[in-house]
Amino acid sequence: MAAEGERREKLLQLASAATFLAIVAVAVLVVVSASGGDGGDTELEGRAAVDRLLAGIPERGTVLGDPEAPVELVEFGDLQCSTCKGYSEEILPPIIESQVEEGEVKIDFRNFTIIDDQSTAAGAAALAAARQGRGWNYIELFYRNQGEEHSGYVDGAFLKAIAAGAGVEDIPKWQEERRKLVPEVEKTTAEAEALGFSGTPSFAVKGPKSRELKPLGTPESTADLEEAIENAS
Repeated sequence: MAAEGERREKLLQLASAATFLAIVAVAVLVVVSASGGDGGDTELEGRAAVDRLLAGIPERGTVLGDPEAPVELVEFGDLQCSTCKGYSEEILPPIIESQVEEGEVKIDFRNFTIIDDQSTAAGAAALAAARQGRGWNYIELFYRNQGEEHSGYVDGAFLKAIAAGAGVEDIPKWQEERRKLVPEVEKTTAEAEALGFSGTPSFAVKGPKSRELKPLGTPESTADLEEAIENAS
């Protein structure tokens, strides 16, 4: 009788364990289902900061600012470039918050992919977002959620999460177009190389005093960019 009791107790313990594992499995499935399973709900940083920075400023394609602004500042950047991220967060905001907001300067972002194929995919995704008027939101939000170079973080789920966070309304259309815009990324990369650039970010400026793009290289500070803008005005 004692042996029979021990056997029954073990069976009850096994049954309880199996029930617990089944509950855990169901909970995991619920969590995956709620998240969409594709990473599209990736928690993003910096959305509020990006919205504040760009609020009320016109966007047309990859150009931020009044299309009629007399001075055009062109940034050739790679979205995976950590130095570009630093410029996005520290060097460019004072210019955006003053001269761009006041209609004196417009900034055109052009892809210059120097890291790997994921940079090309990221650049094309930004261009697709730009077709829906959210290009700069995409670029700035990408920088604020940038991962390690060559780490493989730039996958379809990450790009989609950035698009959603940037306010791209038609995600299926964005998905379709981003795959077609790789040649445009390659075109601006070739343009940067033709201007003599070899690293990112690199800048060029054009204004009333310089009818063609004048290469600036990589100015070290906001003040250096402001001086170049003044010289082109």
